[in-house]
Amino acid sequence: MDLMSMVSSILSAQAANTQMQVAATVMKSNFNAEKFAVQTLLGGQASPSTANLGAGVGGNLNIAA
Repeated sequence: MDLMSMVSSILSAQAANTQMQVAATVMKSNFNAEKFAVQTLLGGQASPSTANLGAGVGGNLNIAA
């Protein structure tokens, strides 16, 4: 194997490594965005939100008759 082919193969390996790192970062970002969207749709994990409900929904109920 001559010197130029070795250099070429090393540069190709480095480029592939960079592409894999970028792909992993993009996949993680997409996963986090999907996770946030699901948590928003399901109301989150901590406490239920009434921000997207209509007026009067989720208020106190007077059960005294």
